[in-house]
Amino acid sequence: MPPIRLLRTLGLALALTGTSLPAAAQDGLAGAYLAARTADMSGDYRAVVEYGTRALARDPDNLGLMEGLIMAEMGLGEIAAAVPVARRLTGLEDHNQVAGLVLIADAMQREDWAVVEEMLDAGTTVGLFLDQMIRAWTAIGEGQVNRAIGLFDDLAKDDAVGDAALFQKALALAQVGDYEGAARILGGEDKVLQLNRAGVVAYAQVLSQLERNPDAVALLDSAFPDTTDEELLTLRDELAAGKPIPFSAVSGARGGLAQLFYEVGQSLLGDADPGLVLIYARIAQHLDPNHVGAALVAAQVFEEMGNDELAAEAYARVPETDRGYPQAQLGRATALRRMGEIDETLAVLEALAAKRPELAAVHASIGDTLRFEQRFEEATPHYDAAIALYIEDLPGQWSVYFARAITLERQGRWDEAEADFRHALELFPDQPSVLNYLGYSYVEQRRNLDEALGMIQRAVAARPYDGYIRDSLGWVYYRLGRYDEAVEEMVRAVELLPLDPVLNDHLGDTFWAVGRKREADFQWRRALSFVTDDTNLEELNPDRIRRKLEVGLDAVLEEEGGEPLRK
Repeated sequence: MPPIRLLRTLGLALALTGTSLPAAAQDGLAGAYLAARTADMSGDYRAVVEYGTRALARDPDNLGLMEGLIMAEMGLGEIAAAVPVARRLTGLEDHNQVAGLVLIADAMQREDWAVVEEMLDAGTTVGLFLDQMIRAWTAIGEGQVNRAIGLFDDLAKDDAVGDAALFQKALALAQVGDYEGAARILGGEDKVLQLNRAGVVAYAQVLSQLERNPDAVALLDSAFPDTTDEELLTLRDELAAGKPIPFSAVSGARGGLAQLFYEVGQSLLGDADPGLVLIYARIAQHLDPNHVGAALVAAQVFEEMGNDELAAEAYARVPETDRGYPQAQLGRATALRRMGEIDETLAVLEALAAKRPELAAVHASIGDTLRFEQRFEEATPHYDAAIALYIEDLPGQWSVYFARAITLERQGRWDEAEADFRHALELFPDQPSVLNYLGYSYVEQRRNLDEALGMIQRAVAARPYDGYIRDSLGWVYYRLGRYDEAVEEMVRAVELLPLDPVLNDHLGDTFWAVGRKREADFQWRRALSFVTDDTNLEELNPDRIRRKLEVGLDAVLEEEGGEPLRK
């Protein structure tokens, strides 16, 4: 995906304000300035701070450099470090929106509600309805509960933001101890709200404070019937055991504002510019450094941006005492694995398994890490451990059975692998990855070809633009002697994945089978040209391709004692 610009904020299209390289170069800024701009374009927040600071030292009144530096600090979650630059920027430009965003976040963090009100009155804006939400929580901070409720009620009349306003009102009521009022709103007595995960958890806490733990358990069961989320499972177990759960969704007006920014960011995750979502999450963390939800949103944003280093750091900020710690450590391990830090990944997961041996997802993640490294024999026992913890079959478990099946198949333990593939399909009958893998395995074994064809056709219907699945369909047609259909599917597969050597090799074979021998030679040569150090030589044998180029496919099949092409 293209790099995320660091200088976008709250939909205001803020960017560097007209700084030109020639002017910068005249002041001896070219090196630092270009480095900062390059880092900006590649999404490297730390480099923007490093080089932007150097450039700003040489050109202290450069508004664009100040904005870029502020936004990079916010991206890193270092809002306090951005405050001095924001104050300086405000001195040069009274109503600079980037500076105003940082300064109002700082005032909210310090709980200086008078300054927050003054800034809003003076025209500082976070954006649309959020300004009014901030005023309402500021009123809570000043002890003006009735005024706050009135502001929430006014916002609730707006169809566009009414649900969000009602939810914030419920949190405010619970915060001041009016759990009955909060329960009426969250329970949908006046208007049914579509609660997200955080909303459901808050409602469950409210119900527990009202000594309605059975209702809270029923709420969780209804909202998350097949969840494997360890935090939710732990909360449910505590509620079912009759434990009173404190209301911790927000704590004070500052906590309410933190939850507000988190809710907005979380609602936009996956649908808006990741840089925008990150700003909301970082403000939430600035207001509540222990806000686990905001840390997880920030980590997910970094994953979307492809910045695994910062994703791992964001996950690491979740404290061990929090219910979300296992989820965060699993996310951290995934980010570390993508960075190639395999030993550290395994260390994180093994430490988590030692602390929480009852969590199946942890054992499965260790298996995944080893499987991705093709350490199949080592991976299998960890999948065994995960599956041994399952009390009942749930659809979400298909992936673990599928993963174990792959490790068994790669060890030559086909009967056991086939049983796991079949069980994965019992749990998720139309899962395309399982259908494709099992169907393709049957094709390679020259058995169950009709069933394999049906499986792969279902997989293609689910993922028509997956080149590998298209290749599988073409290959089963080839094995069945339906060469014209094989060519059609192989052409589509190579159009989707033109640089894959295996697919090009398969297309060459199908061309040969229909008599298009010159095109077959061309595809085999393409396949050889795409072989890299990462090519799986169990799937593709370059020497075999060279032999096909020398004597043709028919002769190679005869030499191998294989089944000849059907004429």
